[in-house]
Amino acid sequence: MKIVVLDGFAMNPGDLNWDSLKQLGETEIYERSSLKETADRIADAEIVLTNKAILNKELIDGARKLKYIGVMATGYNIVDIAAAETKNIVVTNVPSYSTASVAQLTFAFILELANHTALYAESVGHGDWIKSKDFSYHLKPIMELRDKTLGLVGLGQIGKAVAKIAIAFGMKVIASHKHPERDQMEGVTFVDEKTCFREADIISLHCPLNEKNAKFVNKELLAIVKRTAFLINTSRGGLINEPDLAEALNKETIAGAALDVLSTEPPVASNPLLQAKNCLITPHIAWATFEARSRLMNVVVNNIKSFLEGKAEHVVI
Repeated sequence: MKIVVLDGFAMNPGDLNWDSLKQLGETEIYERSSLKETADRIADAEIVLTNKAILNKELIDGARKLKYIGVMATGYNIVDIAAAETKNIVVTNVPSYSTASVAQLTFAFILELANHTALYAESVGHGDWIKSKDFSYHLKPIMELRDKTLGLVGLGQIGKAVAKIAIAFGMKVIASHKHPERDQMEGVTFVDEKTCFREADIISLHCPLNEKNAKFVNKELLAIVKRTAFLINTSRGGLINEPDLAEALNKETIAGAALDVLSTEPPVASNPLLQAKNCLITPHIAWATFEARSRLMNVVVNNIKSFLEGKAEHVVI
């Protein structure tokens, strides 16, 4: 059984090991793979693992021995599912491994926007406190979260984890969600999307990206947001119309944004959000705690074991 890992570096930059995977068969591990490299590397593979490396129809059709594709992530839009299904190739993913980690970064963003910790620490580092005439000084207003309204777009597992933290801070939580009756949660009030954006002091996106909601955070929706509001996105960059958000930030019709994801990753230098006012951007790290990546590795290996035993788990198709 030949196993090929196309882009293993993101999941394992060196602090994990591949021993449990190597025990399952002949294993080739690549840090990253271009489309051209992928074709050669999977030509005689029976099992292929990918995180973000694309597996399109042409590549899948060219891999004649391929029986299984394991996506080392929750989202699996990088795989041509129809092409895989046509060839009876099993495709699996790894759900829910990073829920706590994504919720944690979401609140790290919220706390940074509320307290400006990095700004004040940098100021002290530059000697401003030493020169200060007072025991305390002010660079930007600091906001107390208690009684503020957090608006969640999506109340799946991550959204619920964020809501629990917000409730612990004494925040009011509202949510726009597709299945309010199924996913009721104490302390959360369901509202429609526009109400969520209009009433929230902080808006946080926790919904999957699809054709219907691509770029739904646009000029029209941002126009109804409070001027003092913040937007958080730890979900998918494609949910936001980036030029529209950049314009809103630069015109200060929204107070700030914190984004862990962009529409193109790595971003192009011309992305307007890179230079926008009051915009914090991190390089898609919400999922990447050691603990989350360890869970991911374990589930990836167990998914293959289950497949080899004829009882595949976390099957997409």
